[in-house]
Amino acid sequence: MKTRSSDVAGLAARRAALALLDAVLLEKRLLSEVLLQRTKDLSPEDRARSQRLVTEALRVLDRCDRMLGPHLSKRPAPHVMNALRMGVFEICAMGEAAHGVVNAYVTLMQERPKSSHFKGLVNAVLRKVDGDKAKWDVLPAPMLPKWLRKPLVVDYGKATVAAMEAVQAKGAPLDLTVKSDPEGWAKTLGGEVLPNGSVRLSRAVQVTKLDGFAAGEWWVQDAAASLPARILSPEKGDHVLDMCAAPGGKTLQLAAMGAHVTALDISESRMGRVQENLTRCALSAEIAVGDALEYEGGPFDAILLDAPCTATGTIRRHPDLPYVKDGSDFPGLFELQEHLIDRALGMLKPGGKLVYCTCSLLIDEGEEQVRDAKTRHPDLRVDLDALRINGVAPEWIGEEGLRTRPDYWAERGGMDGFFITVLRRG
Repeated sequence: MKTRSSDVAGLAARRAALALLDAVLLEKRLLSEVLLQRTKDLSPEDRARSQRLVTEALRVLDRCDRMLGPHLSKRPAPHVMNALRMGVFEICAMGEAAHGVVNAYVTLMQERPKSSHFKGLVNAVLRKVDGDKAKWDVLPAPMLPKWLRKPLVVDYGKATVAAMEAVQAKGAPLDLTVKSDPEGWAKTLGGEVLPNGSVRLSRAVQVTKLDGFAAGEWWVQDAAASLPARILSPEKGDHVLDMCAAPGGKTLQLAAMGAHVTALDISESRMGRVQENLTRCALSAEIAVGDALEYEGGPFDAILLDAPCTATGTIRRHPDLPYVKDGSDFPGLFELQEHLIDRALGMLKPGGKLVYCTCSLLIDEGEEQVRDAKTRHPDLRVDLDALRINGVAPEWIGEEGLRTRPDYWAERGGMDGFFITVLRRG
């Protein structure tokens, strides 16, 4: 007797999760680009479940493939392979009952004419995986795709890359930047205060329902992402340009410190969100939408340039990224960063400072950019003293600037990978 879709619990969320996994792995689309479109017909509960399923499965995709390998004589069609991966994740990582998972993915195979003849394979393989699921816990941490892992090994060595991969596989807790009283908010929200002053929540939560959100007492921002504004540390009344401002966490920080902030970004829609958060948090900044390379403004006392980059430091939050990118667009980003640094230096007042940062693990987007900038501008120097703030360990600072990595604070859940430096002329 054929199983009806309506008889299978959780099918809608699984169907959406599988469609999202296909979008990432087959269409090379970021989850942020397709999530709303492909979950718009779901209930809030199913939408959240589908997002959680695909995000967590992507973190351990390498492990899923290792579990499947012994049970596949050859790799099936991509859509079918992705269904098997989702099934393995649910059985092995989530501990779901095999009969329900198998029933669901067999049913999803039946829904497509091109995959219906694979239902027997899906049934047999997932049942075999269930018999082997004890092996899951002894598998090594998932490895990054070769195109990214190879340059990281060159930059950091195999042991460090393995340590970063171990943290990335566990996901990321929720970090908040609070306007004041981090100890009080940590107690209220059941979190902990990190050495840099961020409040970290380890449990899964609905952000908008937390105390203090509606009142604008805090905003979501990874601990590492909060460091550039803390390092810039403007004097009250300083005119500061947040040069590539979206999504706006640094703009909020600078405004809360009392700076007169101009927030500049090329994306009108993203700057709309920045304005919403400014309003929610009762903070103000001048919003400017435009190309940073063409912007005419200043001069400024200080500039914060969080340059467009590969975002390889954010994989613990965005595990789809290494499967969508292939490194082909990297040279263009490196060149853009050079131009942005030069443009920023031209908008500074004499004696002003430029905080340059990227949420990247690649040396080409950090230390190498500084070395190249000093060649183009012989009077440029790195202000290392400005990098020595609370929460920054001395060993994180090198000759060109500050480097954070996912495996730092690993026992607390890690942090995003960032490069941050302070540049001054003369």
